[in-house]
Amino acid sequence: MRLATFQLNGRRQVGQVSSDGTKVTPFALMEAQAASGVLALVESAARGEPLPQLSAQAVSIESVQLEAPIPRPRRNVWCVGRNYHAHAKELSSSVFKANSGKTDEWPIVFTKAPECVVGPRADVQLPGGVSEQIDYEAELGVVIGSQGKNIRPEDALHHVYGYTVINDVTARDVQMRHQQWDMGKSFDTFCPMGPWIQTADEFDALKSRVRCWVNGEQRQDSPVDNMIFDIPTLIETISRGITLYPGDIIATGTPAGVGMGLKPPVFLKAGDVVRVEVEGLGEIENRFV
Repeated sequence: MRLATFQLNGRRQVGQVSSDGTKVTPFALMEAQAASGVLALVESAARGEPLPQLSAQAVSIESVQLEAPIPRPRRNVWCVGRNYHAHAKELSSSVFKANSGKTDEWPIVFTKAPECVVGPRADVQLPGGVSEQIDYEAELGVVIGSQGKNIRPEDALHHVYGYTVINDVTARDVQMRHQQWDMGKSFDTFCPMGPWIQTADEFDALKSRVRCWVNGEQRQDSPVDNMIFDIPTLIETISRGITLYPGDIIATGTPAGVGMGLKPPVFLKAGDVVRVEVEGLGEIENRFV
C-alpha cells in the first residue's frame, strides 16, 4: 500500500495511492490528525487500530501537491554514512580519510534536523554565502512502525512500517569544516522525501536499486543489497540503548557517484534538477535554487 500526504483545496490530507500511481483517495481524518501526515497512520497502526475509512472519491495525483509523507518528523532523521563499498572508496581521500580503513567495523550514524524535510517536488535552497559545495545523495529511507530498544537483527524487519525515497543533500565543505556531519546535512530544505511511504508488506527492499540523475545524466545506480551494513544491522545499531518510535526515519546510505566523488568534483548549482529513484518504490525530483 502506498500512503501519501498532500495538499488539496488548501487542506493537508492523507490518502492511499493507486497501484499505478495515478490517483489518490483521501482517508477520512480529522484536520488535527492529517496535520502530521502519514505519521498519524503509522502511530495508529502501532496502537493496533485499523486504517481509517477512505472517502468515496479518488482524485488525480496530478491535481494535488504531494508533500513529504511525514512532513515534520517527531525528531531528527537517523542517517547512515559510507554504507556502500564503492561510495566509501570514492570518498576515502576526503571526509572519510581519517577512518577509511574501518569500513566494516561499525556504521557511521548521524542525524538531520526534522525542519530540513521537504516534499518530493519542492525546491531545495542553496545556502549562498554559507556553502559552495552542495552535493546529492540518493537513498532508501526506512520508516519504523513499532517501538523498540536493543532490537535484535532477526526481529528488526518486524519493526519496519514501510519505505520511502530520500535525497540526503549535503554541504561538503561544512561537513568537513566541523568534523561532524549534522550541520552540513541539516540546512533548510536539505532532505527531500517522498513521494509516499510504501508499506513493508508490499515492497522487498533487498531486491530494489537506488538511482540518481542530475539534469538527466545518470550519476548513481546500485542494488540495495550492496550495502555494507544491511537494514536489520542498521536498526540493531541505532536501537542500542536508544528507543526507536513509530515514525522514526532511517536514511540507509548512498551509492557511489556523488558529486564529490567525481574527478574533478562537480557540485550542484542554481537551476540543477536532481531526480532520485528507488526501483519499485517511486521517485522524487527537486530543483536547486
